[in-house]
Amino acid sequence: MTLLKQTILLRTRIIFLGVFLFAVAIVVKLVHIQFMQGTYWVKEAEAVGLAYKPIKATRGNIYADDGSLLATSLPFYRVALDPCVVDENTFRAQIESLSNLLAGFYQDKSADMYQQLIQSARQTKRRYLVINKRWVNYLGKKEMSRWPIFCQGRWRGGVLFEKVEKRFQPFKGLAARTIGFTNADAYGAGLEYSFHQDLRGVDGSALYQKTVGGNWKMVYGDSYERPVHGYDLETTIDINLQDVAHNSLCKALQASEAAYGCAVVMEVQTGAIKAMVNLSRTSNAQYKECYNYAVGNQGATEPGSTFKLVSMLALLEETSAALTDTVDTGDGRFQFYDRTMKDVRRGGFGELTIQEVFEHSSNIGTARLIDGAFGENPQKFINYIHKLHLSRPLPLQMIGMGVPWIRNPKHPGWSGVTLPWMSIGYELKTTPLHTLTLYNAVANGGKMVQPLLVKRIKQANRTVKEFQRTVLEKKICTGATLKKLKAMLEGVVERGTARRFRHGFYQIAGKSGTANKVVNGQYTNDTYASFVGYFPAQSPQYSCIVVIDSPQGYAWHFGTSVATVVKDIADKIAAKDLTTQGFIPTESSTSLPGVFPMIKAGYQSDLSQLCDVLGIPAYDQKPGSAWVRSAIDDDRIVWKPCRAPNVGSVPHVLGMTLKDALFLLENDGLKVIVQGPVGGRVKAQSLPPYTKIVSRGAITLQMR
Repeated sequence: MTLLKQTILLRTRIIFLGVFLFAVAIVVKLVHIQFMQGTYWVKEAEAVGLAYKPIKATRGNIYADDGSLLATSLPFYRVALDPCVVDENTFRAQIESLSNLLAGFYQDKSADMYQQLIQSARQTKRRYLVINKRWVNYLGKKEMSRWPIFCQGRWRGGVLFEKVEKRFQPFKGLAARTIGFTNADAYGAGLEYSFHQDLRGVDGSALYQKTVGGNWKMVYGDSYERPVHGYDLETTIDINLQDVAHNSLCKALQASEAAYGCAVVMEVQTGAIKAMVNLSRTSNAQYKECYNYAVGNQGATEPGSTFKLVSMLALLEETSAALTDTVDTGDGRFQFYDRTMKDVRRGGFGELTIQEVFEHSSNIGTARLIDGAFGENPQKFINYIHKLHLSRPLPLQMIGMGVPWIRNPKHPGWSGVTLPWMSIGYELKTTPLHTLTLYNAVANGGKMVQPLLVKRIKQANRTVKEFQRTVLEKKICTGATLKKLKAMLEGVVERGTARRFRHGFYQIAGKSGTANKVVNGQYTNDTYASFVGYFPAQSPQYSCIVVIDSPQGYAWHFGTSVATVVKDIADKIAAKDLTTQGFIPTESSTSLPGVFPMIKAGYQSDLSQLCDVLGIPAYDQKPGSAWVRSAIDDDRIVWKPCRAPNVGSVPHVLGMTLKDALFLLENDGLKVIVQGPVGGRVKAQSLPPYTKIVSRGAITLQMR
């Protein structure tokens, strides 16, 4: 019995050992095939016509802030045919009709040529034939699906509509460089490139078979792995404002024959970029979005006078200077060591207060103030530049943010004239977005926020990631300095170099700048004109920068082109957001929709003259009326008579100044009782308009 057990145990061990060795041999063989001969067998598989190929995932969409599509992937189809699938009777009966339809659709070959192509493929047993290399859209596919032979589908008719996707921007050139692109090598620019990993999705795969013609067709079955679609981006771009900024900038560039221009609009509190336009002059004198000058290194230039805000901030923070303190700017020429600095006004400005130095953009005044405060320790001035984030790239949600160039006193190129020239915006480089971020901080009560382009990443209606406001500096300066800076910026528009930006509807605060450009190491007469500011000045909601490079002509040289763009943008914002405080004061029943000044009621001749000056269209509802009130009809002002046709009726004086209301009412024999501030306008009248006047009647006017 013991011998039998030992025999059985020995046999069992031999069997287990054999199974183990067999398993090891299989594993070794698999490893050998996979790693040692993998390349060989892949080539063999391709040779016999089978290979796994990727199926591109549908790229995510890019949306504007209102849900408008900025970029999407549209389906197109490559039309192919397996001519051997359809039965002989059907093929003979319908091939001629199909060929005629193909010839009419593509219009590149005759019907006989298409018929011969398909018949030849059928005779040679060619199982895959690309009908035409041109892709068709969905409507074209739908139309073709009803054609003879094609209407029987893939299994009975042999037709194959192979889906390919093409990136499409519905608004064409609008924000094209901000939206960006990616190429076949996954290299590109803008949001498409910066968020490529989120937008691209995850590719699927499927088994493909190589056909006789050398093309590949999918083998449907269990080998198919479905792709995962990419995420969507929801941006901060306002497409309507983008359109206004684009068209306005383009007109200004064409009129001034400039090299390029850019415009950026930002929400003050959030840093959300509502519009970003970048237009370059092409070889045929047209303008299109080719490079992002607002952000990129090519847009990093010497900013000129807009940089004087930095100088004033540093001066007011570092010293006890008051805006009423004076500095002598002389006759417009001042010697700093071996270089002469000039002011734009011939003969100079003479003695100016600090406020006036900034308002008139005196180079000499600014340079003398900064040289006096920081000449012995220029590093202190440089430290303010660092604090204001002007010396390093901004943390923007876009790859390719430009790198500013700022010297420091230890730099080999630093000299005695570096600080004076740096104080007026020369011998340094920043991007327009850096400058705008600084001015936006002043408008935002001293809080510097990061520019924001993408609000959230989404998958259908589910938010994958949301981007919140990021504060770069809680306070760029003290409250006292901030108050002075705002006063200076408002003064520039009201009385200084940016008077052309002054608006009758609302107040803009900001700074204009004109810098001479360097070409081959020498300053030229070509200029870099800019304006940066915010509005409404008293309750800032939006900040804006407009830059035009190398404008031609005297008027354009001094910033007229920039002024037109800024005004168009501000007007559009005012029209869109009537609730913005400080844009258009409102009254209950007499307020007017649209972008119009406070023209309520008064003497028709005076009001019409005012409209002519402002370029506002207006017409009489009843010609000949001397006293009128305003209404809006199809974006025009309509003058309606304040007096009724019948004599002896109460005039309509709502919205009038007290002076005009008294003239009308007292001439009609009414005693007027006034309540409220006499310097305002009529808010309410006790006697309804157009009712009969009672003898010795009295009327009470409530003013506001």
